[in-house]
Order: sequence, then C-alpha cells, then structure tokens
Amino acid sequence: MGLTPLQSRLVGSLAATILLILLYLFLFPPNFADAAEIEADPSLSILGRTLDEPLDYSPNDVALAARSLLDPTYEPEFMPFGRTIIGRAPAEVTPLTNNEAVPMNVEAGSTQRFVFILSDDSESVGEEKRLELRSEQNGNSSEILSPGTGAAVREMAPDKEGVQLTRKLARRQSSRTVYISANTCQQPQPIDPVKTTVDPPQLTLYVSISPDNDDPNSLANPDMQAEIPFKEGAVMYNITTDRDVYIGIHAPNVSSVFKGIYNFEVAASIDTYYFRYEDDAQQLIWVDSDSQGALLITHNLTIPPGVTEEAIMNNPPYVLFAHNKKDAAINGLKHSYCGLMKYAQMAATNNGRHDTMVRTSMTKRGQGSHPKQQFFFSGLNSSSEYIGILAKDGPSLLKRQTTGQSSGGITVFGATAFSTKSDHGNCALIVDLEFCDQVAYSVPFNPSFGNTTQLAKFYDSYAAAIYANFNKSLAQIACEAPPTQRYSLARNCNDCAEAYKDWLCTVTIPRCEDFSNNASYLQPRAVIHPFPNGETLDQITLQKLRPLTKALNNSRSTHIDEFIRPGPHKELLPSLTPCIGHITTARHGSGLFLSSESRGM
Repeated sequence: MGLTPLQSRLVGSLAATILLILLYLFLFPPNFADAAEIEADPSLSILGRTLDEPLDYSPNDVALAARSLLDPTYEPEFMPFGRTIIGRAPAEVTPLTNNEAVPMNVEAGSTQRFVFILSDDSESVGEEKRLELRSEQNGNSSEILSPGTGAAVREMAPDKEGVQLTRKLARRQSSRTVYISANTCQQPQPIDPVKTTVDPPQLTLYVSISPDNDDPNSLANPDMQAEIPFKEGAVMYNITTDRDVYIGIHAPNVSSVFKGIYNFEVAASIDTYYFRYEDDAQQLIWVDSDSQGALLITHNLTIPPGVTEEAIMNNPPYVLFAHNKKDAAINGLKHSYCGLMKYAQMAATNNGRHDTMVRTSMTKRGQGSHPKQQFFFSGLNSSSEYIGILAKDGPSLLKRQTTGQSSGGITVFGATAFSTKSDHGNCALIVDLEFCDQVAYSVPFNPSFGNTTQLAKFYDSYAAAIYANFNKSLAQIACEAPPTQRYSLARNCNDCAEAYKDWLCTVTIPRCEDFSNNASYLQPRAVIHPFPNGETLDQITLQKLRPLTKALNNSRSTHIDEFIRPGPHKELLPSLTPCIGHITTARHGSGLFLSSESRGM
C-alpha cells in the first residue's frame, strides 16, 4: 500500500531530523558528569560557579573566562604557602613572605597595611575536607588509613558537632608562632636643628588576627588588635595563631618642627625575628683610646657546630657603627640596623658601607687564644665621647660562608660608650706588635718621634732585646730532661718563657693615660718635663707633687725620656697579682732572676 503525499513528506522530514541529530552527536560528543563530581572538582566550574548556578556574564566576562581557561598565565609562587592563597590579600594590602624584609615609605599621619597568610596551610585544609567527606559518606563508623602505615584504623564517625570540634583541634595543632619585626630606616628631620631639642616621634605597630579587623590602625577597636610602639627605631612582637595576621604600621603626625617622611623595613617569620635587638652592651669591650683613635674588641667568639676556627678567622661576623654623642642624627634609630647604616658617622660593615676611619680584623689576643673581632678607629675628635654599636648582619654573613647553614637575620646590640684623650698628644694606641703580641693599648708618645707604626716597633724591639738575654739563660736549663729530673711536673720551660715574656712586655711598655685623669689608681710620670707642645705643669701642681717619690720626675724607663720625651702623663700600673705570678714562675721555674733593667717599676 502506498504512502499518501502527506505521509511521504512526514517520513522525509523525520529522516532528515534523525540524520542531523546523528551528525551533531558525531561532531560534538557530550561529556557527562554527576553532581558529586561537579561539586568536588572546581575545575568543572566556570570561574568558580557550578553548572546549576545561573550565569550572568557580560561579553567582556565571557572573553575573560575563555582566555583564563585556555591561555597559559603567570602564577606567582610563594614557597611557604599553597596556591590557594594567591590573590587573597585585599586591595592596598602588601603580602609578606616568610623571612623576606619589605621596605616601605609611610607619610606622617597614615598607615601602611600588610598581611601574613597563615591560615591556608595545606595539611589543615586537607584534614578539614577529609572530615567533611567522612561525615557525609559514613554511617556509624568508618575505616581510614593511618598515615605512613597503610593499616586500617577504625574510628567512630563524628556528627556535625564532632566535626567542628575536630576541626578546632586540627587548627590548634597547626597553629604557628609568627614573629613580626621592623626597623625604621628614615625619619623626619628637624627643620631647624639648632632650636629643636626633641627627637622625632616613633612609628607604631598594630597587629590583628581577627577577620573583622583586617585594617589594624590607630582608630580601630583596641580590643581587636595589639598596639606596640617602636623604640629607638625597632619593634618586635610575636603571636601564636592559625589565622592570617594583619599588620599596620602607623606614622604619627609630626609637629611643625619636623619635615619629611618615614621609611621602614618590616618582616614576618615563622622561624624567629628577622630584625632583633638585644640590650647587651657587654658584647663589645672598649679596650683603650688616644686623642684621635679608639680600640674596641668583642668577647670570645663561639664557633658554631660544623664551622672551623679558620672559617671564623676569615669571616668576621660582626659590623660596628660609631657616632659622636653630641650629634643627634641617630637619636631614635639606635636599635635600627638600616637607620644606623644611613645616619651613623662611622661604619665598618660587610655590605654596602665601609669607612676608611675604621679597620676591623680578627685576633686571638688574650687568655686562651680564642678568636675575637677587633675594631680600630682613627680620625676621631679629641676629648670627645662616642658610642659604639655592634651588629650582626645575618643575610650578609650567610653569603660569605661556605657551610650552607642559616645565620639568621639582623641583630643589633646595645651601645658601648667610649671617649678619646685630650689633645696633648702624648699617648698613642699601638696594636698588632710582632713580639709583644698581647699588647694593645695607649703608650707614652710624642708626635715628633714619628708615626704609631714606628712607635710600636720601638717598644717591641726594646722588649725583644731584653728577652733575648733571658732566652740565652733559659737555653742552659735541661728543659727536655726525663720527668724524674725535671724541676716541676706541673710547669715546663715553655710555661716559664711565656710567663716571663708577658711580664716583660707589661713592665717595659707602660700604659699611658692623660695627666688630667684624676683616678686614684694612676701613677704620675715625667712631671718636670714639658708636654710635646712645649707647655709645662704649673707650679701649684708641681708643689703638690713634691712630697712624693722621685719616680714622678721621669718616665718608667730612661730610654722613654731619652728617645720619645712624652712629657707629663699618668700610667696605669700593671696588675699586682699576675705580676707576682709571672715573677714566681720565672724565678722558681727556671732558677733565673730578672735583670735590673726589666725590674724597674
């Protein structure tokens, strides 16, 4: 039976429709996904929206979506954090990376904002997701694999309240101590330094871990933030948390007597403070000074594990800043490394600045021959007071070490006060002598004699010549005799030689002080001789000294008055206890007696 014309047209249309559908399916095969996969996999969403959400994009948004999904783009990587935190910092907020110092200017009366991302730790986030899935999929109990063992551990599936409690416990266990520190590098300066007697006001650090206070500042709720003022250009604060840390550094409104902006460096760390201040002036010792120079030295240096003494001697670990007390340029910045680097009058650093007025070197001078670092200043003002500030530049030190061990951040220590002698010029510092290698202090001097190098050679050669006679006598002692024939089992000839050498250098190279120094332990010398500039002591002073011994009229040794002629000065006498100990060792140890020349005291 044939088809009617209407039926023929219907069959043809149906066949064409089926062919079109088959052709479409062939060209555009469909991808199927269930709802669970869409929710669990954000990659199947469009710009973070799942397929069941309404789409409301403008043409620009669609183009942006297509470009962002198809084109390769740059993603910054911050090693301590996962990629989930990228882009989370609010607008106008600078993110801080672990152990990375960030420099910044801040205008007076304004606040600079920072954030240290801590809450999106990958382990804690993974733990929360695992708890959510377990609570949704399991009934009364579940089996999970114990990490690192592969063994199944049966646990009761927590209810909603149990999940929340477990999350809190997980976050508490993942809490970290965040160390926040900052240094002021620049501060407003007085418009008229002559009339201004106050220092510029200090910056203030504000810290918050509350999401409701992501902008800590001077006007925010004080119950939701910590407020820590800078002190001498430095601040340190730590907090233990599992949340993001919001930081604000506020510059006060400066008065009409100051002008300029503040500049600072801020750092956050989960290891330790990047910028540290330690109020320990005993790290640095003032040894002595003359009218134009000063010698300062550190305590014995501790050698870290895995570092050789040779490496320490070749890599001085400290830097030093020095400044005249009357100059107010570093006031308010004495605890700040970058502030001292910018404003201190003198600096001996390993990175960025090294003044010719300061020489630094390593030495083993002193008891025990332990490594120390010394600083020798020159070109100072006479009769002036200074401060020396020791610091340790960890990042710079790390670059100079070959051990590969981290040396920490930047540490500034408390100031050490020192002063220079008067302009009479009859005391001069000598260091690094060849024979009397333990001598490093001021000695009687006259500028007409020559420079300090010639002066040091004069004293050193004189002591060495006296010691040569002692050494000849010591050679006659049976120092290498068997134990049964030795004079002592506790001491040997080397001990005797070293003791005599130390004593000899001490008494033949006197330590010089200004005649104007009225300390009771000082001994006046050469009072009847003129100063190097030709001046003499007045008759009233000489009359007061006449009842004293004849030793006051001359220097300790005749050769000093003969060749150097320093004029009136005072002497710091050798310590009696070591002097007696050395004499006892020299006499009873080897059977020798001191020469009359070296006994003069």
